[in-house]
Amino acid sequence: MDERFQEDPYAYSAHLGFRMVDWAQDYARFELPMAEHLENRHGNVHGGVHASLLDTVMGYAGCWTGDPDQRQMCLTLALNVQYLSRPKGGLLFGEGWKTGGGKSTFFAESLIKDETGELIAKGTGTFRYRRS
Repeated sequence: MDERFQEDPYAYSAHLGFRMVDWAQDYARFELPMAEHLENRHGNVHGGVHASLLDTVMGYAGCWTGDPDQRQMCLTLALNVQYLSRPKGGLLFGEGWKTGGGKSTFFAESLIKDETGELIAKGTGTFRYRRS
């Protein structure tokens, strides 16, 4: 990944432990090491963490500008999550793809796998670009 496009995590994502791995036109990939503070009372990663990771990678996928000095932001209008499995490994990878849209809104899809290849969750979303 070109380091010019690497962004420091915002406070919430930093608290969770998100790390940007790749970001390009219509695509974003983040990783998240599993940690105790992410667990629910059953000892599994909380579903809200999965939803946050899916939402984040989709938002970044739609906000690529190709210019590190020209940042684009967005707001989530709708987020749908399918919880499919529990992780078998200790590292989650979230990937997001912009799938369509126009001047003011875009659509995206995402998934979370662990390092064993286990498919953990899938998501879709609708986002609105923020104008400065």
